[in-house]
Amino acid sequence: MSKAFSTDAAAKVNITVNRTGPLVEYERRTAAGELVDGDACQVGTLKELQRLYDEIFESADACGLDRYAVPEKIVRNRWFWSRLMPQSSYAPVKGLYLYGGVGTGKTMLMDLFFDQLPCNWRKKRIHFHDFMLNVHSCLQRHKGVTDPLEVVAGEISDEAILLCLDEFMVTDVADALILNRLFRYLFSNGIILVATSNRAPHNLYEGGLQRDLFLPFIATLKERCVVHEIGSAVDYRKLTSEEQGFYFIGKDLSSLLKEKFQHLISEYIASPQVVEVVMGRTLQVPLGANGCAYFSFEELCEKPLGAADYLGLFKNFHTLALEGVPKFGLHNRTAAYRFVTLVDVMYENRSRLLCTAEGSPQELFENIVTVSDARQMAPRTSSRSRRNDDSDLCVDNELGFAKERTISRLTEMNSKEYLEQHAEEERQLSQELANADAVQA
Repeated sequence: MSKAFSTDAAAKVNITVNRTGPLVEYERRTAAGELVDGDACQVGTLKELQRLYDEIFESADACGLDRYAVPEKIVRNRWFWSRLMPQSSYAPVKGLYLYGGVGTGKTMLMDLFFDQLPCNWRKKRIHFHDFMLNVHSCLQRHKGVTDPLEVVAGEISDEAILLCLDEFMVTDVADALILNRLFRYLFSNGIILVATSNRAPHNLYEGGLQRDLFLPFIATLKERCVVHEIGSAVDYRKLTSEEQGFYFIGKDLSSLLKEKFQHLISEYIASPQVVEVVMGRTLQVPLGANGCAYFSFEELCEKPLGAADYLGLFKNFHTLALEGVPKFGLHNRTAAYRFVTLVDVMYENRSRLLCTAEGSPQELFENIVTVSDARQMAPRTSSRSRRNDDSDLCVDNELGFAKERTISRLTEMNSKEYLEQHAEEERQLSQELANADAVQA
């Protein structure tokens, strides 16, 4: 969907714009009516992205961005020669770390920047979840090497010098413990990082296990990236057309969800299926047909599953019917984390969600608060009502921040615009597959 900007805000930009770049594309889309109702905060971020764009173009040769200008033999043997003659080659350009509240357009702005870069450049845009899963998978493949992390960093930088990571959020201790060494290798290999996050660098992995070992990464990040906050208070995802869509509130709605599921799979017969995920693992799908999968909440979020399982699921299915999403609190905090990850993966893959839930997206997370929120909560007038209300209160900084993103994404995924775009993408994909089959025939 188109994120919002304003023509008025654009008029305030007093900058000499090059012939290409994110600002030029922004002006084109604004003039075409594709981007509306924005604010100066996003324009300020665009100016930062344009500055980076210009600097990268000026230093493109020095950065080694053109994949066809680097001899294949040199690329293949870079790690081998680096072991014989260790040397650092930091990029002459600093990257950019964008952070701000949910729905402020961070992902869209980064994509606008990324899409304007030449196709022949060594560039990569990936969700942070996917990136770390790939890193851990590669580490397994290089087990037994003296320093597998250095090898993995070499492979990443051989593929891409400009690395764009969306939704940078560290919650896993295994990720936290390797990020500093990984990115020290990457930066010394010349990587330029562009990242988006809901959290400022100093708030990453706040309250996490062994955070003292993670702190050097924050220093490294600030050293190699310009940090820029998007200060907008507007959540543009919530400006979409709200409709009932496929989000049904209430209990005992299993028959309704199954009816909607059956309507989507049409004449196909749903049956249990198995999908492959990373490192040889598989995921059992209770019911699946015609690109649609059916799960209960317990089967998908109360079992030890993670981002890798959800990624494997949505490589095979474009629609999920999820039965019985509960309200979250202290008693099911782990399931809440999994649900947040599930929504992130679905949103990143532009998947469609049908679900029954105990409340609206906002109501699901009412009992999830940050430490700051908990301190500011006013005391109840009745000690008994306060004790009952607070018994399931979950004070968790990471989950408290992540819930706003999840609420925002659930709202957008239920909008008319999102569902229409999903239907159009599926129609185009079906047409392409039909054309391919006709050619083979």
